[in-house]
Amino acid sequence: MKIGARALKTGLATVIALYFAGMFDFKSGVFAAAIAAVSSIQPSIYRSVQTMVEQVQANIIGATLAIIFVLTIGNDPFIIGLAIILVIGICSLLKMKEDTTFIAIIAVIAIMEATDMPFMEFAGIRFSSIFIGIASAFVVNLAFLPPKYETRLFENINRTTNDILQWIRVTTRHLSDQPALKKEIQRIQEDVTRLDQTYLLFSEERIYSRKRAYARARKLVLFRQLIHTTKKAFIVLQNLHRMDYEIEHFKGDINKKIIEEVDKTLHTHEKLTLMYLGRIRKKETDPLEKIIEPAIPELVDQLMEVYDDEESDRMTFLPLASNLLEYHNELIHLKKLLVSYQSKE
Repeated sequence: MKIGARALKTGLATVIALYFAGMFDFKSGVFAAAIAAVSSIQPSIYRSVQTMVEQVQANIIGATLAIIFVLTIGNDPFIIGLAIILVIGICSLLKMKEDTTFIAIIAVIAIMEATDMPFMEFAGIRFSSIFIGIASAFVVNLAFLPPKYETRLFENINRTTNDILQWIRVTTRHLSDQPALKKEIQRIQEDVTRLDQTYLLFSEERIYSRKRAYARARKLVLFRQLIHTTKKAFIVLQNLHRMDYEIEHFKGDINKKIIEEVDKTLHTHEKLTLMYLGRIRKKETDPLEKIIEPAIPELVDQLMEVYDDEESDRMTFLPLASNLLEYHNELIHLKKLLVSYQSKE
């Protein structure tokens, strides 16, 4: 069992919300405070501020609507359901997120519940309890600094890229176990999706120094290209997996040529990654200039010539040829960005 920082933050925010709700003697609102705290935990400070503002607005919308309904129509179950439908519609109109809309729904349910207390006092307690939950989560989000998303992002990019390149090498030599590769492709697809999520969190981090903000903006561009290049490599792997049998039975020495040129491409990708890591020693001559350029365009032309008279075979190979060219072009662009990035460090 693995307990992450988010689970710990959620538990702590709930404890704080329950404690303060009890301290203010909001006995009827402790659960509303706890639910609000649980739904308000966010992975970054930027999202915490954004979420707090939106959820306070949602709490006000939900509470206002609930009070109007109770005072004018009542609080029968049918009326509560109607109020929830209306509050969801208002939140959708304001383009609020699902977790924000959830707070508005909680406010409606909590305030429209039947009670023997004076209604406005009861509504005030429930409204304040939800606000306590939101504020508790915000304090916890600020107190526990988010992880270094830059470090996590590059580690994830590096690990995912290495997995993809290893499988491409195995697949081009027709040594891969197809069921195992199919499972790995599904896992790698999830890893690639997480790269986008981590990149978004890293891009949301706020830098207040102009100099550092400029350096970070350049790093964001480089990371985005690293991710694009990794995605292109993954698409190549998917096509190699689908066309494994056809590639194995290519005419002449084409199969050997594919292995040779794809290996050069993978070596280029690995070397560019190592250059960013600083694991390749800088010499008088720029190491980036010594990277062997794979002849992917020439390989594609050669393959198209071999199958010039066989239209169906050409069409079968065309997606892979296109993917190889796109991957090659992304590597060229990555190299240019890396040269520019290192020259200004």
